This record gives sequence, C-alpha cells and structure tokens, in this order.
Amino acid sequence: MLFVFFLIDKPDHGALRSRVRPEHKAYLSAVAGRIAFAGPLVHDDGQTMLGSLLVIDFPDREAAHAWLADEPFTKAGLYASTAVHAFVNLWPQCAGFPLVS
Repeated sequence: MLFVFFLIDKPDHGALRSRVRPEHKAYLSAVAGRIAFAGPLVHDDGQTMLGSLLVIDFPDREAAHAWLADEPFTKAGLYASTAVHAFVNLWPQCAGFPLVS
C-alpha cells in the first residue's frame, strides 16, 4: 500500500537539513524500488526548504511508521510536524516528472 509522508521542517533548521542530508539520501536508497515519488517541499520562491513529501510502498501502516521513526531527519529532530496517510494513486504522472530515457 502506498503511504504519503507529509513532513514539515522546524523553522530555521536549514543547516541541520544540509548536514543530515547524506544520511537521509542513503536511507531512502534502501527503499528506492518502492518509492513512487519523493522530493522537497519548498516555499513559493522555489528554493527555500519547507519540508519533504514522500510516497512509498509499505505492507502496512506499522511498517510505514517504523520506517519514519528510523529516518535520519526524524532522528535528528528536523521535523516540526509529520503526517502519514494511506494513498491510492488513480492518475498517471505526467507533469513535474523528468523523462527517463
């Protein structure tokens, strides 16, 4: 089942995000084959980090929450808020996705 992770950073925690990002990316690579899409949430300037949006396939909600609990940004205390929701993808992705050759 797909789960959406809507994760909002604490204000003024950009330095922490930058420092922990390599661990975060390595952690994501362990589930790369199950990621529907993932990326940063940004402010309207398109640059300033706001948080993260991830959609990942897990067998159940417990597995999704266990994954989030061990996620490096979570462990580092980056997030001001987190939400995890089951998700059903009913629309083929077209906009915002780079072409894969």
